[in-house]
Amino acid sequence: TGDIYFNSSGNPALATGGTGDVLTGIILSLLTQGYQPLNAARLGVFLHGSAADLALRDSSHEAVIARDVIEYLGPAFRQLKLM
Repeated sequence: TGDIYFNSSGNPALATGGTGDVLTGIILSLLTQGYQPLNAARLGVFLHGSAADLALRDSSHEAVIARDVIEYLGPAFRQLKLM
């Protein structure tokens, strides 16, 4: 349809091995929870970036790894609920 979406979350720490797999897992999880594909993709990308942003507060771009993004998914969901 030509629609374009902008994601305001995330940082260069996501340019590490395995973070794309984490994103795929987040989106698949949302799909299995019943989200429509477009909404799962949009929410998944935002949560992925938000988790990386939260992880960066306790680390650095160079040190964040995929596991850190996973560990900050809970806080990213909580933060989203407060918005």
